[in-house]
Amino acid sequence: MSFDMLNRLVTRAFFFGAFLLLLLGVLDRIAEVFGATLPLLGRYTPGRLLEFSAILLIFVIALLLRQIREELKKRG
Repeated sequence: MSFDMLNRLVTRAFFFGAFLLLLLGVLDRIAEVFGATLPLLGRYTPGRLLEFSAILLIFVIALLLRQIREELKKRG
């Protein structure tokens, strides 16, 4: 497995993980409006899940910028 393939795999995994955390945070916030909570989240609040999602997206952006830089090096 090449580094480029691994990079793409990690980027996709982080992106979908961030999207899942965002979705769970939104669902938990909606559940709180109705007086319930999602028991699988434990002690994490919706805001904390949003923070984790943003951290993963920062890594995704960094990995995508690295891919762009490598492509520009190949062409130039």
